[in-house]
Amino acid sequence: MSVFKKILVVEDSELLHRMYDLIFMNFKTKGGKVIHATNGKEAFAKLQNNPDTNLIILDINMPVMSGLEFLLHRNIHNLFKDIPVVIVTTEGSEEDTVRGLQAGARAYIKKPFQPSNLMKIIDTLLQDQI
Repeated sequence: MSVFKKILVVEDSELLHRMYDLIFMNFKTKGGKVIHATNGKEAFAKLQNNPDTNLIILDINMPVMSGLEFLLHRNIHNLFKDIPVVIVTTEGSEEDTVRGLQAGARAYIKKPFQPSNLMKIIDTLLQDQI
């Protein structure tokens, strides 16, 4: 029996949300669900309604609440800390990578990226949950 999975994509670009829908087309046909949020604050609301989310794809630069603010808030309030986070962002400096990983992200990938590279990271993280 396959395990139903949910991925939350937190990204402020509507175009990139559509790109993620294409990347995860196969995932969705196998029963997976992709949930979308446009900032960290909205992501917490989505997680409240979907506490069984298995993975978070997180951008860094977003209005209202950035990706790093999301991670810090998650840590301070001990919210959804068991859900692995993959940071996918144009912010690719060594400092940003370290800050994201120290704040609790499990992986970090820079835009633009190859969908196959992202899928390898996701497969590894989701496999850990089975």
